[in-house]
Amino acid sequence: MKQIIFDTSFILSAVRNKIDFFEELLGEKIIIPKQVLNEIKRLGNFDSKLALKILEKNSFEEIDLGKGHVDKLIIKFAEKNPKTIVATLDREIKTKVKNQKLVIRGKKKLEII
Repeated sequence: MKQIIFDTSFILSAVRNKIDFFEELLGEKIIIPKQVLNEIKRLGNFDSKLALKILEKNSFEEIDLGKGHVDKLIIKFAEKNPKTIVATLDREIKTKVKNQKLVIRGKKKLEII
C-alpha cells in the first residue's frame, strides 16, 4: 500500500477535470492535511464546495501538519517521509520534493513521476 499526501491544487484540479482519484487510488492510503481542508473551505467557490462534498463521501486520513504555510508544511512532511508520494500540481512543491509525485496529465490521467 502506497501512502499519498494531497495538496489543494491537486484536489481542486481533479474535481475540475472530473477525475475520481479515490476510485483510481483504491487500496492506497490517502492523506489530506487539515490545513489543506481549511484552505479548500476558505475558498468558498463552486469547485471547492464540490471538492468538500466528494471528500465527505470518501475515506482518508486527516493529519495536522502544524502551523505555517501549507506548501512548506507538505514539503517538510515529504522530507521526513521519503516513501510518501506527493499529489501536487504546485511548481514549488514539485521542485523541492525529492519524493515521487502524483500529477494530472492531459487533464484526465493520473501519473506518478
